[in-house]
Amino acid sequence: MPDGTDLFDIIHSTRAMRRLKPDPVPNALVRRILEAGQCAPNGSNAQRWRFMVVKDPAIKKAVQVWYKKAFDEVVGPHYRKAEPPPGMDRDRLQRQAAAAEHLTEHFHEAPVWIVLCIDHRGERAPGRMSGASIYPAAQNMLLAARALGLGATLTTRHLVHEKETEAALGLPQGVHSYAILPIGYPMGNFGPVRRGPLAEIVYGDKWGEPYKGI
Repeated sequence: MPDGTDLFDIIHSTRAMRRLKPDPVPNALVRRILEAGQCAPNGSNAQRWRFMVVKDPAIKKAVQVWYKKAFDEVVGPHYRKAEPPPGMDRDRLQRQAAAAEHLTEHFHEAPVWIVLCIDHRGERAPGRMSGASIYPAAQNMLLAARALGLGATLTTRHLVHEKETEAALGLPQGVHSYAILPIGYPMGNFGPVRRGPLAEIVYGDKWGEPYKGI
């Protein structure tokens, strides 16, 4: 879709794109995605984030081995017994499972990865608040990729085998990855995202009390 699309259209059509073409992505577009990430909010504006662009086939393949192992051990069994989440039926869930398996087998073929990391060296150990300083950047990048006509998805599955995958990525001690964004031109179409009714997840003033503004 052309650059400059309405923000809300982008938000509502930025779904996980797990089937990506291996065609190269121009560096100019990667830079725009990275710039969008850098504009995101983060704790105290400390900017401890580090974004590693990975194109090296050997590095990607080394990580994919562990990524597939996590699918075989955790994700695949989950899909086989899971019930459809809100906004989806069983057919859509099966298609999502097939797309996840496709991504697993072709993870290393995505032309560009952006590995989102935080440099924790010299600060307290990472905790629940740490994600607030990296995941907003991930969302900005996903929206930017969508605006540029590129497909992407946020995946954290490599963290099932965190020690091994971070070693394969060459991260120094004290630096941790929080997500990988495989990016490329999509094989399928964008959006719409599938979600359950908004009224079921929004409360007013007290837990469980319906919010009457929607």
